[in-house]
Amino acid sequence: MSFDSEEAGRTCTGVVKWFDSTKGYGFVVAADQERDILLHANVLRNFGQNSVADGSRISLRVVETPRGSQAQEILSIAPPEPTDEGEGGRSPLPFDETLQGGDIVPARIKWFDRAKGFGFANVFGLGDDVFIHIEVLRRSSLADLQPGEAIAIRVADGARGKLATQVGVWESAINDEGGLTASVEEYDWQQDEAAE
Repeated sequence: MSFDSEEAGRTCTGVVKWFDSTKGYGFVVAADQERDILLHANVLRNFGQNSVADGSRISLRVVETPRGSQAQEILSIAPPEPTDEGEGGRSPLPFDETLQGGDIVPARIKWFDRAKGFGFANVFGLGDDVFIHIEVLRRSSLADLQPGEAIAIRVADGARGKLATQVGVWESAINDEGGLTASVEEYDWQQDEAAE
């Protein structure tokens, strides 16, 4: 963990202990901090996400309140560290991991069931539903998706139909190694309309 003193709070890095989007909060664990840091849903939404996967690495600005440390602003989120086994490790995907997918496209969640571990999205101009596996969400630092939620995804043709190989938030697609590399604003709408 690292701290940088600033008037608006200090910068801290840690790991998401847990986050419950239904309750609207969760906690971040930082090595040099005695108590966990409260992460409120509003702070996460200001970053452009509605959920975050347990074990995700997070950099944030923290302020001290009478009740303890509280996240004020999220600076970055990275997927959980892969491990061979155990909690926070990556599970195998139910499709060929070498599938890359095409361009980043805007989509809306049709439904997603976290307990079942999958759901479907609709891409504008694409008639087929796009399958989304929960492990793809974890690798994208997301924990859950809500019906109607706007997202940015990379779609590939799998053995059983269209599937998402990467998922990002609508407002700010992930822009790091292995993540989404363009924002939704960069999507070529003319190309999509010409294909129809």
